[in-house]
Amino acid sequence: MDAARPIVTFDAVRAAARRIAGRVHRTEVRTSATLDRELSARVFFKAENLQKCGAFKARGAANAVMALSEDEAKRGVITHSSGNHAAALAYAAQSRGIACTVVMPKTAPKVKIDAVRGYGAEIVLCEAKDRDAVCAREQAARGAVMVHPFENLEVIAGQGTAAMELLEDVDDLDVIFVPVGGGGLCAGTAITTAAMRPSCQVIAAEPLAVDDAARSMATGVRQPRVENACTWGDGLMTGLGAPNFEILLSHGLRVVTVTEDAMVDAARFFVERMKLVVEPSSATVLAAMRAMANELKGKRIGAILSGGNTDFAWLAPNAGKAT
Repeated sequence: MDAARPIVTFDAVRAAARRIAGRVHRTEVRTSATLDRELSARVFFKAENLQKCGAFKARGAANAVMALSEDEAKRGVITHSSGNHAAALAYAAQSRGIACTVVMPKTAPKVKIDAVRGYGAEIVLCEAKDRDAVCAREQAARGAVMVHPFENLEVIAGQGTAAMELLEDVDDLDVIFVPVGGGGLCAGTAITTAAMRPSCQVIAAEPLAVDDAARSMATGVRQPRVENACTWGDGLMTGLGAPNFEILLSHGLRVVTVTEDAMVDAARFFVERMKLVVEPSSATVLAAMRAMANELKGKRIGAILSGGNTDFAWLAPNAGKAT
């Protein structure tokens, strides 16, 4: 299938929901009276930070793995990732009982390497700049099926199930906020929301330091990722994927960028006021709400908290900027 002309339908999202049922959590929706008063609105957070592996990535990985034919599954799966997708694919492969190889940079945190290995995956370490080439080499040698972190149509469909559950559980939402990095969650959310509640606007939240999605939507041309970015939103440093961009462009997605200070303040709010561990990448949704608070008064707002895997370095005093 031509990646520049993706076909991901709401039927694919519904099929994904059936496929991954019982393999991932139907995460709860959390609210905050304090935040409702602050924004003069009603806000509903889909707590994917409480998902398997600590992030929404479990949805897309599980769908991609469970969608494999028996012949494909026998070959095993492979991906390159230093973050949540690595653990999610390892978990999904273990769930189906198939082999999984993950190419990870040598600089990946030990806690993440240990998590991936704990799910039974084989890890191939390499220099960060070589991960695409190493993954291609390992895939060819093993004959494994590549499951890209976001440029994969089954992954996109699986990520759309988070918004599907949110819209089933909360009536009459006016807007849904979602973080954007590679664009898998954002694309799945856009497809699902358009089908289930066409009047509901989807807004993507992105760190200003890695604003390629904002520039891509503004220009209508997919922009390259920001190299050597300095941000606490490490989960959103990946450039926007090609099929993901086409989907978001077709849905007229709006992107709101947020500062490092705003992101860290939002992450602190979740810990201190809602008792939720939310990584800064995920906290962009609240930072974006605050940035456009005047537009949201009286609205019913949904938001997807994408993950909660963090080392809490941003909790240090004066942690407004990544170092």
